[in-house]
Amino acid sequence: MTEPLIRLENVSKSYGAGTEPAVKNLTLEVMRGEVLVLVGPSGCGKSTTLRLINRLIEPSSGRIILNGEDVTKGDPAILRRKIGYVIQQVGLFPHRTIAENIATVPKLLGWDAKKIDARIDEMLDLVSMDPETYRDRFPKELSGGQAQRVGVARALAADPDVLLMDEPFGAIDPITRDRLQNEFLRLQQELKKTIVFVTHDIDEAIKMGNRIAILREGSEIAQLDTPEAILAHPADEFVESFLGSGAILKGLTLKRVRDIDMHQVPTLKAPVMRAEALQELQDSPDQVALLLDDNDKPLRWIDERSLNRTAQPIEKAVGR
Repeated sequence: MTEPLIRLENVSKSYGAGTEPAVKNLTLEVMRGEVLVLVGPSGCGKSTTLRLINRLIEPSSGRIILNGEDVTKGDPAILRRKIGYVIQQVGLFPHRTIAENIATVPKLLGWDAKKIDARIDEMLDLVSMDPETYRDRFPKELSGGQAQRVGVARALAADPDVLLMDEPFGAIDPITRDRLQNEFLRLQQELKKTIVFVTHDIDEAIKMGNRIAILREGSEIAQLDTPEAILAHPADEFVESFLGSGAILKGLTLKRVRDIDMHQVPTLKAPVMRAEALQELQDSPDQVALLLDDNDKPLRWIDERSLNRTAQPIEKAVGR
């Protein structure tokens, strides 16, 4: 991710005189091959920003640069054929088969029939749906999760460099949603598309994004950084409030157990006096120890700050 594939320069969108802009002077870069997640409260303009990129909504001012080209001056229909688009309600054509849905953009681009046919099978295989089983079905014959997979397959069919995803998993039950998120991350490792992903769910943003842009009203960027950096160092009270409680625990979802350097933490068995506990803490690189009861069961973590609150034996402080 060394260069921006998409750049928005002072982009604004207003819907009439006397109204606050839905997007105001937004400058934003999306790096090649990354998943950039736009997240924020309802009405902050994140979906509007997404639609401005492929000109489903025309900007009132500013420039949108795609791969070095100012696309605000070209034909929006040609632009949209270069960009995959996935929405929450899928948007499959109900009167067309799954194969016909997936073939939509390749047909518009003038691909020959054999190439389109092979691409349909390839896309269904990619999203783990057997072509023989699903090609000739209609959307009404699919579950919500299956329909969402077809939506992703259709968006990828013409092999676009850019994929826009507007709360694509928001209307699906939690179990299926988690499965589709994992499947999407697997696909992204293989395909390396440049993706702008909109969600209102900070947990989904943390899981899906290489970077996260937290937006205020008007698509003003409150903070733009990696999930790890945002969780560790929120920019202000607005970001802290949006992250909610348990930011440290959210950060654990970014780690794999196999990647964590495991080491022994000192243990202290009650009763133990303060001076002894302080010595153990000073000898520990973590400056923390685990207090055990008579049966070697954990009671609590202790550190120097907690010890300084009392001069009594530690086991008495536990029972207060």
